[in-house]
Amino acid sequence: MARFLLVTRARWEDHSWDSVSAKMVVGAFPIAKLLYLGVRQMSKPVANRIKAGARRSEFFRNYICLPPAQLYHWIEMRTKMRIMGFRGAAIKPLNEEAAAELGAELLGEAIIFMVGGACMVLEYSRQAANSRRKEEELNQNITSLQTQLAELTLVTETLDAQLREVNRVLVALPAPTSK
Repeated sequence: MARFLLVTRARWEDHSWDSVSAKMVVGAFPIAKLLYLGVRQMSKPVANRIKAGARRSEFFRNYICLPPAQLYHWIEMRTKMRIMGFRGAAIKPLNEEAAAELGAELLGEAIIFMVGGACMVLEYSRQAANSRRKEEELNQNITSLQTQLAELTLVTETLDAQLREVNRVLVALPAPTSK
């Protein structure tokens, strides 16, 4: 066991782990992904501020928070009533304070969801652009290789023609006579 540990330690010290770990970190954490993660994390406090402003402002309360909250409450209660077997029961709307609170929560969650969705769309478009760029580079390499192949084929045909000419000249030469 001690020999195994010594051999393993010697291999560990011989290997340049600093360069390997540096490459792994760069490959695993692209800057764009880190930036997107930062934006998503910053969206939560921004959403909380918007929620607080929505609770204070009458305009936000009456026109932005209350209608979606009442609709959400109506759909939720109607679904629960149907699950429990009550078909025709009337659903009372939420009071204004509860509706404003629920609406502010829905608004905050919607903002976070939209920021996350925007990050996904941006990441997809970035990946698509990278894929197109790599495909264009590959097509350029293939075109370059095809051009080189055509040039080499031409050179080969030229050399073949020259070789045939040399062979024709050699065959046309008179055979040396021995004395």
